[in-house]
Amino acid sequence: MARVDVHLARPTDAGEIARIQRDTWRAAYRDIVGEAALAELDDAATEERWVAAIAHADTDVFVATEAGFTVGFSVSGKAPEGELAGPEGELPADADHTGLIATVLVEPRWGRRGHGGRLLAAAVRALRSRGAKRAVTWVSESDSATLSFYRALGWDPDGTVRTLDTGERQLREMRLAGGLDFHLTES
Repeated sequence: MARVDVHLARPTDAGEIARIQRDTWRAAYRDIVGEAALAELDDAATEERWVAAIAHADTDVFVATEAGFTVGFSVSGKAPEGELAGPEGELPADADHTGLIATVLVEPRWGRRGHGGRLLAAAVRALRSRGAKRAVTWVSESDSATLSFYRALGWDPDGTVRTLDTGERQLREMRLAGGLDFHLTES
């Protein structure tokens, strides 16, 4: 079996992270976000934005590798107030102990090999080390694979939805929330 690994991203991983985002969004989200949003991922500044995200002190970016190839990444950190607020702007009582899983993304050709679970396990471990007791994530209502992934872990929609304007389409996302008391394996 090929060697698999998950580790904190380094600035030198930014190019591969940008490539995975670009290629995966083109393959899986073309109909959801539209061509204009996908074209923005070709911008040379995309890699620099990933370098900045990797360097950000309050963010943990992990990459998954298999047989020497970078195959996926995750981003997590303390949930900003805007990600937690309810419809009237109210914050939950545990806002100071709530993390955000901003993304877990695995290239489709490397899917169904446990990389998503390993990336989420690393993100959850990092959130726990930052004092988080639970986390939220946003998922497109039409992304049944990602919804199933989180629901299998006991994460459920909390009733909050948002609509993002991609310039061509309206993307509806639902917020899922769940505890960090599950244990995924990283091996």
